Amino acid sequence: MKSVKFCWRMTPVCVLLGSVSATSAWAATVAQPVALEANASAQPALMHAKHWASGLDPNPYLVSEKLDGVRAFWDGQSLRFRSGLPIAAPDWFIAGLPKTPLDGELWLGRGRFDELSGTVRKKLPLEAEWRQLRYMIFDLPGATGSFAERTQRINALLAEVRQPWLQAVAQSQIPNAISLQALLKQTVKAGGEGLVLHRANALWSPGRSDALFKLKPMPDDEARVLAHLPGKGRHAGRMGALLLALPDGQQFALGTGFSDAQRADPPPVGAIVTYRYRDRTPRGLPRFASFVRVQPQ
Repeated sequence: MKSVKFCWRMTPVCVLLGSVSATSAWAATVAQPVALEANASAQPALMHAKHWASGLDPNPYLVSEKLDGVRAFWDGQSLRFRSGLPIAAPDWFIAGLPKTPLDGELWLGRGRFDELSGTVRKKLPLEAEWRQLRYMIFDLPGATGSFAERTQRINALLAEVRQPWLQAVAQSQIPNAISLQALLKQTVKAGGEGLVLHRANALWSPGRSDALFKLKPMPDDEARVLAHLPGKGRHAGRMGALLLALPDGQQFALGTGFSDAQRADPPPVGAIVTYRYRDRTPRGLPRFASFVRVQPQ
């Protein structure tokens, strides 16, 4: 069988748009937010990814690694979780951010989510811990122009800000489905979660659409904890399963993937948890679901 030579590693976004200088004029072209919540305690309007389906052509998309981090929204004045609750970041961290709204992930590196979650949830931030993390930016909420253009603006804006912990998520173009699967396999083998695909010509728009996808070896999703179901057998006296609510209102019990410590001290009612699953029933309920983590709120 003839070997396939991949070229995606060396395809920078500037090839798609042409050479552009990184000047302050780029930052000035970012439009004011058009659909962002003014209430700092409200859930911000952000873009959310669907699951990538086999048979789709990746060529019109820009592809990046799906970072194992905590999503953070900067509205130009405050840093918030996607729930809308504030993130207690150090003063120097907030002072180093631009006035432009940013969407990204607070990130410590591959496989360090639990450590990161403990850092960003503290009401009194520890400087030594925050000095280790990075704020990885992948979009400019509310900005005009295509995603490819917004990616260029991110690079120019961060070059102007010059904060080493404020970085752009690397984007590349993938020519075909074979190359996409090869990149996914390589990313996961190196400890990554998966990939994100964002249509290069897509305008910014909140919610879920065919402009943004995530691709993982096994898909995952999120649901809200409604109740703790009692355990039986060796789990008697502890949580046996979580009763979860899907965004469409359907409910299901999640009973696998928990450690003994998590069963003794389960995620609280109202928390958002991530679960992994193999596929879905015709009704849309997950099959072979397993607990992954609690999302910081």
